Amino acid sequence: MVADTEVVRVGRLQSVTVASDAVVPNAADSVTGSSTEGDRPVARPVRRKGWRRAARGVLVLGVLMTAMGLSIIIACFINDRTIEESRGEAVAEVVDTSLFRTAVRFNTDEGRVYIPANGVLYPTDLQTGQLVRVEFDSRNPDLVRVAGRNATLSFLPVGSMLAVLWAILLPLYWLFRRNATR
Repeated sequence: MVADTEVVRVGRLQSVTVASDAVVPNAADSVTGSSTEGDRPVARPVRRKGWRRAARGVLVLGVLMTAMGLSIIIACFINDRTIEESRGEAVAEVVDTSLFRTAVRFNTDEGRVYIPANGVLYPTDLQTGQLVRVEFDSRNPDLVRVAGRNATLSFLPVGSMLAVLWAILLPLYWLFRRNATR
C-alpha cells in the first residue's frame, strides 16, 4: 500500500505531507455525533492537580504551625504582662516535676496556700523539693512564674520548632511543585 504524498517547496524549505497524516481533527464527531473539541488526556491533569493540592496542603500546614508557634509566644507575653500588673512574690517549693508541668506550692501574702493547677511558667531545671522564688498574679494566684524568667525564654523552643518545621516542609513543597509541573 502506497501513501499519497505531496511535496511543497517554499524557498529552501520543504514540507512533506503524507495522506495517512491528514487525519480529520474531529473524526469522532461524524461517527458518534459528539464533539471532541477541547478533549484532553485524563490521567495527567488529575495527577498534576494532586501534586498541586499536596503542595498547597504543605504550605497550609506550615502557615498553621507558624501561627500556633507565634500565638504561644504572644500568650507568654500576655501572661507576663498580667503578672506584672498585679505582682505578688513568694518562695515556693517544687512539689512535682513531669514532662507536661511542674507543680509548686507557695503561700500568698494573705496566708493562703496555693498549688496552681497548670503548674509554673518557665520551669526549666527545677527539681522536686527545691525552693524557688516565684512571681504570681495576686488577683489570680494560679498564674505563677519563676522569678527572673520571662517570655523571652519561649523564643528558643518555638523558634527551633519552626526552623525544623520549615526545613522539612520547604523541600517537600519544592518537590510537590516540581512534580506538578512535569
